[in-house]
Order: sequence, then structure tokens, then C-alpha cells
Amino acid sequence: MPTFGVPGAALDVELSDEGGHPVVQLHGLTSSRHRDRLMELDLGRGLSGTRLLRYDARGHGRSTGRAVPEDYRWEVLADDLLRLLDHWFPGEQVHGVGPSMGTGTLLHAAVRDPGRFSSLTLLVPATAWGTRVAKAEAYRRNATIVEEQGLDAFLRAETAVSRPPATTGAPETAPDVTERLLPSLFRGAALSDLPAPEDIASIGVHTTVLAWIDDPAHPVSTAEALVDLMPKATLEVAHTPADLARWPGILCEDVARHD
Repeated sequence: MPTFGVPGAALDVELSDEGGHPVVQLHGLTSSRHRDRLMELDLGRGLSGTRLLRYDARGHGRSTGRAVPEDYRWEVLADDLLRLLDHWFPGEQVHGVGPSMGTGTLLHAAVRDPGRFSSLTLLVPATAWGTRVAKAEAYRRNATIVEEQGLDAFLRAETAVSRPPATTGAPETAPDVTERLLPSLFRGAALSDLPAPEDIASIGVHTTVLAWIDDPAHPVSTAEALVDLMPKATLEVAHTPADLARWPGILCEDVARHD
């Protein structure tokens, strides 16, 4: 796969070029293209007739990164994304799709460059604004656990956390991140939040927000707040694996709206 250089990292990138509308697909914190596929979050697998750009964020999967927490703030990841789009799809409007950290990255990029995106499909938005403070502290605790007790101790704690019912049956997966970089990724996430609500409200493109129930790290309240703020946003909430299985088709519909 080709790599793309950004300040402090080399991003591992793949382009599935079948012509048609350009789409960029992101992933969540500690994940990667590969891990999202295992977690049933690879919505792009259902697309055809598009130019689909997938990549691993800095420090994740096959991409490189530095042990510098500030490198993993969502604003920095948005800068990486815009650099990628300028290179692969110069001057074009792109459909963006991604979960959690990917949603945060897309929203920061859309605020910074409003004309870059034709539409968005945002999956399981993470804690934001008022609910972000406690989550940031949890990220800092996780970083300390990995440093002081090792990755296995963190993984044992994670397996004790109940999973959203929509993900029932999906395999257990480990972070697709090196143990050396994981504390910096957590601390970078703790430094991150969604753009200010008034900035979110300025994003005027068609947006579908996909959420699932019973996940404190990705509460439905964040998804509802985004839909309330964004003038052309709609919400779908998954309760079961069957609901989750509909999401690739929803992405297809979102992209087809612009053919």
C-alpha cells in the first residue's frame, strides 16, 4: 500500500478506484482499517462505483507516529485528512464516513474547510462537551495503566466492560496500536473534543448520524445533539445486530444521493 507523509508520521493509504463519487473512510481510536472490518464498522465494503480512500490514522494500524500526545488531537488528525484529500481528490467535494474519533476528525475538517465535503455519514459519535470531561480523565487513567502495568492489564479491564447490544456476536479485538504509542493516543484523545456547537451548526451538508444504544463512551445524547445542531442531519439508532447490518446500505444511499 502507498504511504503518505504528514508532519511526524507516514500514513498507510489505499484507494479502491471504481470511478464515481470520491469517498473517504476513517476509523476510531485504537482501531484501523483492518480492525474496523472485524468490528463490522467497515461500511465502505458495501460500496461500488466509487473512488474509496481508506487510511490508518497516525499511530494506528500500519501508519507510523510519534509518542507525542498532541499529535493525536482531533484537530491534528483533521489536518492530516485535509492534506490527504488535497492530494488524492484535489478540488473535489468528498463524502466522509467514520466512527467515533473518525467522526470527530471529519467534523473538525468540515468546520475548517466547509466546501470540501459533499455530505457526511457519522457513526457512533463519542462523548462531547459536557460529557467529555469524565471520559478524558478515563483516557488519562488508561494511559497510566498501560505505562505502569502493561497492555495486558488494560485489556483485562476492557474485557470486563459490557458491549453495546448492537455489537453482540462481533469478535473481541485488541487495539491495533503498539504498546509504546498507546498512552500517547489516549492522552491525545483526552485533549480532544468536538468543535464548538456554534461551529457544528454551520455545517450545512446532508448528514446521517448513526448511533447505538447502551455505550457510555458513545452516548446517543451526542448523536441527538449533533442532529439538533446540523440543519440537514438525520439520526438512525441501532438496538440490535440486525440494525447494525443495515448501516452499509445507509452509506450507499448517502453516497448515491450525490451521483
